[in-house]
Amino acid sequence: MKNVKLYTQPACPPCEFVKNYFQMHEITYELLNIKENTAARNELINEHQSMSTPTIVIDGEVIIGFEKERIDELLEITS
Repeated sequence: MKNVKLYTQPACPPCEFVKNYFQMHEITYELLNIKENTAARNELINEHQSMSTPTIVIDGEVIIGFEKERIDELLEITS
């Protein structure tokens, strides 16, 4: 099983696209709200060099935004 993290915040329509996509493909992931979780926000900025949501981290690979093709490649989604 892949280690998947989704950094999100309220009022982020692209974040909802990612959540729905993960649900559609039954992907288990850790949801990290950067507005409510200071540690998650610091991790996003310091470890992943991102200040944007959604930011997705799949087994250490960082994707900023909803890049369907890259997500599919890393999660081996074929449909």
